Amino acid sequence: MTSEAARIEHWDFKLEGWDGYRNAQPNAVHHGIVALENAGKVLAVVTQNIDGLHARAGTSADRLVELHGTNLLIECVSCKRRSDPAPHFESFRAKKTPPLCGCGGFLKPATISFGQNLDPRVVARAEEAATGCDLVVALGSTLSVYPAASFPLLAAERGVPYVVINQGPTDHDHEPRVSLRIDGDVAEIFPPAVAAALA
Repeated sequence: MTSEAARIEHWDFKLEGWDGYRNAQPNAVHHGIVALENAGKVLAVVTQNIDGLHARAGTSADRLVELHGTNLLIECVSCKRRSDPAPHFESFRAKKTPPLCGCGGFLKPATISFGQNLDPRVVARAEEAATGCDLVVALGSTLSVYPAASFPLLAAERGVPYVVINQGPTDHDHEPRVSLRIDGDVAEIFPPAVAAALA
């Protein structure tokens, strides 16, 4: 924040990945979650992903809890105003000057940076979902990053079923509160399960 050179380096780094984020498309898992939401079966989608693909797939904003933020928005560190990233990245690409908000504040992708605290309102929404759901499913996660990995356990402590689907080991593999552990590609397992559940 205090170094123009560091801000330029940050924007250079983010610019490298911008085209990938801008062009990424949701997969069958994202669409399966939206199908469940449309059927009235989703209380919340709590994600650590910053790719914005749940939103692009159609998960409603009132159900989506992006713990680590999203690269599909730019946020002012001062006034917290959010905006479309494209003009900011194009401006930076052309001028190599980190863009500023209309209020004069520094802009950055609306993600949680290293050393930055999670937004307490977002954490509260995840906790509320964990305490209100009647089933929790962890999809494609090693469940090794906290506090995100604590939310399924918070739900399971209430006795609700807890299903883990991941290819490879997770930190919850030996957790007694896990009701069902499926090892495999979530993109191959989850969409057919959704289709069967909604048939």
